[in-house]
Amino acid sequence: MKKVFDVIFILLSLSLFSQSKSLKSNKTKHPTIKAPESNLIALKENVPLLIPQKKNDSYGYVNQKGKFIITPEYHIAMFFAEDCNLLNSTNPKAKKFGTPKYATVEKNNISYRIDQTGRKVYQYKNEDLGRCQTAFTKQLFHAYILNGLYGVIEDSKFSNPSDHSHFRIYPKYQYLHILESDDLLNPMIVASHKDKFGVIDVNNNIIIPFEYADIKRNYSWKLGKMFEVTKDDINYYYIDTDNKSY
Repeated sequence: MKKVFDVIFILLSLSLFSQSKSLKSNKTKHPTIKAPESNLIALKENVPLLIPQKKNDSYGYVNQKGKFIITPEYHIAMFFAEDCNLLNSTNPKAKKFGTPKYATVEKNNISYRIDQTGRKVYQYKNEDLGRCQTAFTKQLFHAYILNGLYGVIEDSKFSNPSDHSHFRIYPKYQYLHILESDDLLNPMIVASHKDKFGVIDVNNNIIIPFEYADIKRNYSWKLGKMFEVTKDDINYYYIDTDNKSY
């Protein structure tokens, strides 16, 4: 009888050891959490999958449906885009984080690159930053002031300000600023008319109605194909070319 109990004890010990080993093995595995594809679905082709949005004085990221995918916790949040300083880094471990798969954010005066799940994958270090080698590209169009009003000229076709036909857009606006873009033939132009801001193109078509107190002249169009606007000079948010807010 004693031998039977000994055998049972040995079998139970082996079983418990096997279960314990299995639990320990499972405990040490940390599967990567991925954002569901449905959260990043593209409803509009010309709008980023993730868009910076401010809530309670902190920035996070919403998808095209306006749902927060990355929790607002940053003082600064930029579009998912290339960072040429990292792309030109001599440190290969840092260089890989310069691609458009990542975005630059800042929290507590520390800058990071995050992935599309919001995970911090890299903390900026001065020694990792290379020199950007972007070639200068001359714009085809420029703002022109005549009698205190702003218009647009195409450099290669302009020579006589007295000739109305030499202007691409004859001066009629309070203010104009041509936004930097990779599309030299059709840049977007921030304009002011009757003390309101809107966006026009070089053919004087209205892209964004003149209903805003301000539109920032930054890289939001170049990087995200969006405009950063405000109606009260305090709260800024992004809109797309259909004037849809995010």
